[in-house]
Amino acid sequence: MTLLQWLEVPQEGETIPDRWINSDIEPIQADRRRWGFWTFNNYWILINSNISTYMTGSSLIALGLSWWQAIVAIVVGNILAAIFIVLNSLPGAYYHLGFPVVNRYVWGMYGSQFVIWNRIFLSLIWYAFQAWIGGECVYVCLQAIWPSLEKRIPNHMPADTGMTTAEFVGYIIFMVLSLPVIYVRPHKLQRMFYISAAIVIVFEFVLLIWSLATMGPDGFGNTLSSGSHASGWMIAYGIISTIGSICAGILNQNDYARFARRPRDAIYGQIFSAALFAIICGVIGILVTAATQERYGEAYWNLPKLLGAVIETGGSRSRAAGFFGGIALIISQMGVNVPGNALSGGFDLAATFPRYINIRRGAYLTALVSIAANPWRLVNTATVFITVLSSYSVFMAPMIGLMIGSYLCVHRCKIKVPDLFAGDARSIYWYTFGVNWRAIVAWICGTVPSLPGFVAYVNSAIHVPAGLMHLYYICFLSGALIAGSVFVALHYVFPDQRVRMFLASAPTARILMEEYRDQPISVAVIHGGSPKGVEDD
Repeated sequence: MTLLQWLEVPQEGETIPDRWINSDIEPIQADRRRWGFWTFNNYWILINSNISTYMTGSSLIALGLSWWQAIVAIVVGNILAAIFIVLNSLPGAYYHLGFPVVNRYVWGMYGSQFVIWNRIFLSLIWYAFQAWIGGECVYVCLQAIWPSLEKRIPNHMPADTGMTTAEFVGYIIFMVLSLPVIYVRPHKLQRMFYISAAIVIVFEFVLLIWSLATMGPDGFGNTLSSGSHASGWMIAYGIISTIGSICAGILNQNDYARFARRPRDAIYGQIFSAALFAIICGVIGILVTAATQERYGEAYWNLPKLLGAVIETGGSRSRAAGFFGGIALIISQMGVNVPGNALSGGFDLAATFPRYINIRRGAYLTALVSIAANPWRLVNTATVFITVLSSYSVFMAPMIGLMIGSYLCVHRCKIKVPDLFAGDARSIYWYTFGVNWRAIVAWICGTVPSLPGFVAYVNSAIHVPAGLMHLYYICFLSGALIAGSVFVALHYVFPDQRVRMFLASAPTARILMEEYRDQPISVAVIHGGSPKGVEDD
């Protein structure tokens, strides 16, 4: 046996791994569709009830918004995000297809790699970033046990790293604690979601009640009075920034919607919870920061820093409170980082190298390679790089627009699933040498208008006309709409003949969905056939 043969993914069931399929990226079989309404609900509690969402208000108020304008941006932005989440997860909910496979009918069999590698890059960087924040939560727990932690663990880190040895130990502990969670298969995560979601929700409301009940006569301080009444364009930018913070999750939500027991579980389980818990967490962040700033002398938007202040200024009871608060934050960070970044990277790597990587291997690889991103530098020094990542919706929004426009308008919800796993000209999604040039043109059209404003935002030394800045302020909506519209128009003017023939001859979308859900697609691919009622072209 050669080394490459030894590294191949073990065969599961009837699926034979090759360049385009293994058991982790084929449409989810019935026995693995275990996510019900409450699973999706709890998933979004974990994804949206975390430190990053808690700090949304700080970034919005820093833009010049008043506290109530920040809340308006949080509410409107998350409602719009929830709509995009549901629209972009329909192929997963109905056909049980993951994000990498869905993009094969959008971009072509090889063209889809462009979108997949963009998402892999984001998974690596954001896993590193969130893991470092998780390490700060571990540091809080260690600090609660040993207030003299920095003396117990002497610092040997160079000053330019922006961290101490004790902080690095916290990061390593968080990485190790995450490993068993990564091992759990995605369709078996329900119990973790239930327990973790309950802990996180209780912690958030206990924190809110404590901060309001003990804030004293000084009240909210100047947090709720700071910030001016920003212009309409800045409010719009605040709304788009709120959407952009969850943009990567919108892009690949099919990876999780495909585990739905029934399509309506994914639709109703996300349409309410995705917005609701993000709004609650964002508003709690504003109120808690305002209620505690007079007590500690500054506005602590960062929750680990707030708990650190509680530990340093209080006695044994405060240390105990800080310890259990740190535990809740560790659970919260695992809840957002493992499914949101590790498993996302696992899905995408499994689709890119299906013969050698499955979801579990890909998730561990994501966690391992993320260390190379030096997250301690990302958090402490690379402010421009973080700004670029936060504005990455300039590039991702057009991809989302393409996916929604392709499924709803171009393909009219009719997908020939076996052809998504045939990597040659037999597939109707082969287009031109494996690439759909229409997607490339449409993505460029959706991206370019926002680039001047994006560059000027990242580099303040560059000035562009106000109109281009305003276009950047609404880059998510404009990028998705332009790219989706151009893509639909190009398919109308320059249709792919084989796709058009399939759409004309295939039964209704509802019949296709039901038949593909009932038949293991691996069998259809192996034998080169299609479900009954679907004729080969």
